[in-house]
Amino acid sequence: MTSSLTERPKPFLVPEYCKGCGRCIRSCVKDCFTLGAQINPETGLVPISLDLTNCNSCGLCIDACPEPYGLRLAGEGDEAAERPGHALELVAAPGGIPEPEPWPDQTVALPDRQPLFIKGTYAAALGALLAGCRHVFGYPITPSTEGAELMARVLPTLGGIFLQAVSEVATVNIMYGAGGAGKPCMTFTSSPGFSLMLEGISYMIGSEIPAVFVNVMRGGPGLGNIGPEQSDIKLACRGLGHGNTHAIVLAPASPQEMLDLTMLAFELAFKYRNPVVVLGDGYLGQMTGKVQLPKYMVVPGIPRWAVYGDRSHRGNLICSVELDPELLESHNFRLNEKYEQITSAEQRAELFWCNDADILLLACNTPSQIAKGAVKELRERGHRVGLLRPITLWPFPLDRFRGPLHRAKELVVVEASSGQLEDELRLALSHAGTPTPPRVTHVRRMGGILPSQSEIVDHVAKLEVVP
Repeated sequence: MTSSLTERPKPFLVPEYCKGCGRCIRSCVKDCFTLGAQINPETGLVPISLDLTNCNSCGLCIDACPEPYGLRLAGEGDEAAERPGHALELVAAPGGIPEPEPWPDQTVALPDRQPLFIKGTYAAALGALLAGCRHVFGYPITPSTEGAELMARVLPTLGGIFLQAVSEVATVNIMYGAGGAGKPCMTFTSSPGFSLMLEGISYMIGSEIPAVFVNVMRGGPGLGNIGPEQSDIKLACRGLGHGNTHAIVLAPASPQEMLDLTMLAFELAFKYRNPVVVLGDGYLGQMTGKVQLPKYMVVPGIPRWAVYGDRSHRGNLICSVELDPELLESHNFRLNEKYEQITSAEQRAELFWCNDADILLLACNTPSQIAKGAVKELRERGHRVGLLRPITLWPFPLDRFRGPLHRAKELVVVEASSGQLEDELRLALSHAGTPTPPRVTHVRRMGGILPSQSEIVDHVAKLEVVP
């Protein structure tokens, strides 16, 4: 009799979909498959080699082949792929791969609560949870570790995941995967750990993947110490990896802002498809303060662009590799357009007693709280002093400062670094072509020491301001 096996179709290979994983080799009892030896130029992968001499059409290789199914059965039309959601079926369907269905975010009202008294890292963790983050990855490093510890305790009870990676390098690459799937994800780190993440952050910016990095800065360079320093302003604003890389940098000044700005960071990360950095300092991460919870929380959806793995999103691709120079340049032009949009729309700042100020202080993070105390003391002594506090360090909020800067005679930059904040100010003034900026002086401390109120007051009192 004629065996039905002779009528059953045999497999054939679509090289463009073959990953060379070898599952078909292990599944075939007739040794019809071997590892390939030639790279497919369209994918950069090495597909398997197929010899059907001994094939009995059992179909085990078809079952073993993972998405997007490099193996198919001979005799099938492209329109007749048997498995639901078969990748080639989607390609061959009229109109190609369907447009991903929107899964919008939802907001859920929260009841009124009494304020909490918690440290800054805990406040940032709560902000992330309220923003819908359920995927946190990290590696312990003082003075940020408490945020990760809280997430490790809380997330399993919320159906989330905390994973302590083997290093900061591993952390950022795991975030690449979670963010690429459209999941809100974050990490807590501190200065040396943030340095290790820069290559992965560059990949994420190039691939336009959202994520939030809470960096609680400490003394440097090198391992330095665990004291507070604004040591990473230059790194966050100008050094996020090679090439054309920028990310919004938010600089909280209180535990309340650690919560609020972390929530905002997730919103902005997905709005612009870009990492966002929440840049605190060692005191701010550890200090305890009053924190009022918001009136809502976010239940995140899945964005259209996400590589989520379901049928709707199967046509999406995320990648930062572009070997064609003209296409890579075009991609960079598009990134620049996004950066310009961010610069125009996302400048944030606080102005304190600036309307009549002859002398302006410029400070952020914990030093801005100290500077605010100095402003109050100097006002009591009769000095017309105000405070400019940038909340976004990139983009630098020069547009918010133009009026006070035009009126002021002196500008004093107060910072816990060797001029990194002042450099951002001077660069912004230079790009803006500010015709007659006020004279710039500074009060600086480093190595884990913050400027004191008395140092600021003494510095300002010695300035000679011409009416």
